[in-house]
Amino acid sequence: MEPLRTVYDPKAVETRLYEGWRDAGQFKPAADAGQPTFTVVLPPPNVTGRLHMGHALTATIEDAYVRWHRMSGDAALWLPGTDHAGIATQVMVERDLAKEGKTRQGIGREAFLARTWQWKERHGGIIDTQHAALGASLDWSRDRFTMDEVSSRAVREAFCRLHEDGLIYRAYRLINWDHASQTALSDLEVEHKEVDGFLWHLAYPVEGSDERLVVATTRPETMLGDSGVAVHPDDPRYQHLIGRHVILPLTGRRVPIVGDAILVDMTFGTGAVKVTPAHDFNDFKTGKRHELAVITVIGFDGNMNANAPEAFRGLSVAAARTAVVAALEAAGALVKVEPHKLNLGVSQRTGVVCEPLPSDQWFVSTAPLAAKALAAVKDGRTRILPEHRTADYYRWMESIQDWCISRQLWWGHRVPAWHCAACKGITVGREDPSACQHCGSPAIAQDNDVLDTWFSSGLWPLTTLGWPEKTADLQRFYPTDLMETGWDILFFWVARMMMLGLHFTGEVPFKTVFLHSMVLGEDGKKMSKTRGNVVDPIELIDQYGADSLRFYLATMAGQDQGIIFSRARVEGYRNFCNKLWNAVRFAGMNLEDFDAAELASWRAAVIDRGDVSALATADRWILARALETAIQVGELLASYRLDLAAHAIYQFVWYELCDWYLEAAKLSLRGDAADPLRRAAQGTLATVFDLVLRTLHPITPFISEALWQTLPRPAGEGDSLMLAAYPRVLTRDAAGAPLTMAGPVPGAGALLADSGVQAAREDMAAIIEVVTATRMLKAEFKLPPAQRVEILLRAEDSAAQARVLRMQACVVHLARLQSLRVVEAAEVPRESGSAVVRGVEVVLPLIGLVDLAAERVRIGKDLEKLGKEGDSLARKLDNAGFRAKAPPEVIAKDEARLAEIRVDIEKLGRTRARLGG
Repeated sequence: MEPLRTVYDPKAVETRLYEGWRDAGQFKPAADAGQPTFTVVLPPPNVTGRLHMGHALTATIEDAYVRWHRMSGDAALWLPGTDHAGIATQVMVERDLAKEGKTRQGIGREAFLARTWQWKERHGGIIDTQHAALGASLDWSRDRFTMDEVSSRAVREAFCRLHEDGLIYRAYRLINWDHASQTALSDLEVEHKEVDGFLWHLAYPVEGSDERLVVATTRPETMLGDSGVAVHPDDPRYQHLIGRHVILPLTGRRVPIVGDAILVDMTFGTGAVKVTPAHDFNDFKTGKRHELAVITVIGFDGNMNANAPEAFRGLSVAAARTAVVAALEAAGALVKVEPHKLNLGVSQRTGVVCEPLPSDQWFVSTAPLAAKALAAVKDGRTRILPEHRTADYYRWMESIQDWCISRQLWWGHRVPAWHCAACKGITVGREDPSACQHCGSPAIAQDNDVLDTWFSSGLWPLTTLGWPEKTADLQRFYPTDLMETGWDILFFWVARMMMLGLHFTGEVPFKTVFLHSMVLGEDGKKMSKTRGNVVDPIELIDQYGADSLRFYLATMAGQDQGIIFSRARVEGYRNFCNKLWNAVRFAGMNLEDFDAAELASWRAAVIDRGDVSALATADRWILARALETAIQVGELLASYRLDLAAHAIYQFVWYELCDWYLEAAKLSLRGDAADPLRRAAQGTLATVFDLVLRTLHPITPFISEALWQTLPRPAGEGDSLMLAAYPRVLTRDAAGAPLTMAGPVPGAGALLADSGVQAAREDMAAIIEVVTATRMLKAEFKLPPAQRVEILLRAEDSAAQARVLRMQACVVHLARLQSLRVVEAAEVPRESGSAVVRGVEVVLPLIGLVDLAAERVRIGKDLEKLGKEGDSLARKLDNAGFRAKAPPEVIAKDEARLAEIRVDIEKLGRTRARLGG
């Protein structure tokens, strides 16, 4: 066995182990095509990015499941890759150009793209290195980039097929325009924020009369582009005006009054609505229904354009609003202004207010695709966890809008469509055409737009496996098994992968969708550089080690609300790693004379043949508890409760194994090499730690591997824990009890069912309770924990008497007693403290240990203090006025405290009575 350092140093372990795993090809799936597969696709981080806490959470969860399945015998494949991040990357490169006094337009498209590829080569690998630091066992030989040759071919094929199927089309429609990045956005890239605004009431003169039609609007500047006014056809106030016209103030334009039951709510505002088809999505549809003109008065630069009256041209939207309101007021057309809440659309990428603008764009007709994706979740081919997120998925899919996929960028997949100068036709092709397919003219030019980044990432489960080619990987590993990502991109990404995967293959892209929550700053707010609450995972790894961060994130994986980050808890799991390291180091020092052959012999007797007669009570108990914990953790992983699995193994290792068993084992380990009890404890130590490290490996891969390498193990169990068998139940009996297991304990069923093991559970539980009671008695009488005292045990029946005799030596050792005597009731001194556990009275004689008179005084003061507090609480709780006004949680807290006080008073009263006087 390799000796362990005296102190655990993650830096001395992690890089060495990761490079060893990677270089040995252990991240690749097993080559045996007959094995079950388990496939996960890493959500591709932006090529611009660095590892943040959301990435770290994703990688921790996915790596835990990939490692678990790999150890469970599956051909586990975790596919890596990065996204070209169209807008974000272009912004980065343009910033660099600006520092040189250049623009992309100035250097031209070809030079700009060359510059962007250079930027990608310099920065694109940063996050891969950081994933490695976290321990992500990704198959780097299959690394993919959304603009590499394979992905580019897939994107082009997908576009062409959808176009041929009539599901991609080009149309002049209203889109969300981000004037900061100068591109169209899909609906999902616009965040809606409620802000304080106003509702302006404007009077439009009715042509040929003295009547004025008053409309209410939240955007008075767009009235310059009005091409109609709508009223409800059933509104008696305005029925006589339908078919007539108003004269638009400030422009003098004559626009019709139309009746429209879809747009108009008779109860909102004045019941009359201005219609501006060029600047409002609902108005655009209304304009289509009534053949109204589309008049654009806001340009793509975010300023008023030449269609606006001269006084307003070139003004920003905000400035134009102020100017238009002033002009309307001067013209006598402003009736009134009232406060109103606005739902403002803001670009998710740049933060600027998006303008609805009409434009020629490419769209995907999503309704037919969404119907298939909806059915796949409803019939169970894909399940979404947590289950309540399924309702969100249904709601969005059932109300889905067509998807604008063209972007006015240069970095990205260029739309594979060519426009003909001669006939104005469009040629779409898998290969670059030389002439128009409609008229044969060579005067064709490729569309300048690129495709939405989500279009290429929507194909990710396919392209990572080589689609559209029928590759061996695609046939073996598709559909994938797990898609784990943040709930916030359920619609951005997960739904699109579902739609495209089903359309192109007829199969779902993944069987399970597991959605984690957002990691928030320690202040409970979304992490952002401006708030200064961003936490760098790499900094945490440098300070605490990757396993500490992974363990913390694993325990948080089940939260469906925001995860409030806690550095203190990461530090706490670093302490756990230190405790585990020291525990295995202790075991190693006691296993120097116990080699692999002896371990194999011990396991054959104890595990295979179920002979536990040579094992001490503590050995039998810890073996059973280690098995049960391993089984529990595996079952929790199978139900996607990684958080509970992490808690379960933590509790077992920290409390049962380290706090109790290792202390108890020291009794047996005191013997020489020939002592059967020492040999039994050695076999138990080696087997339990083998079980523990296998169980921990998916969560804490580095420290578990490093420690496992130091333990004795029989021949044939391999050289790496990463490829060792995970402890899991292989067969069960008719009642569901485990019979056989994988890992170091194939005969687990016999061991767990053994009567000696069952008795050991009861005995050890009694030992723990007696020792705990002894420690509490010391604390009650203010004795130092290390002070050795005499304890008396009085059994209440014969079974308890037998148990007391069996556990006598262990209790003396664990409780650090001077002596332990089994006595009859008559031998219990009056001046003592006592507690009763499991039919055994634990007695601490006090004569000679404490000043009885002083102790009686102290207890009297405590009783008086508790009595006053209890009386005060009782009066308050009896007060009907207090109960009527106080919050329920305050009442519950006071009631719980009163109950606690009454228990303490009763306990102190008994103690004072035992002290005499």
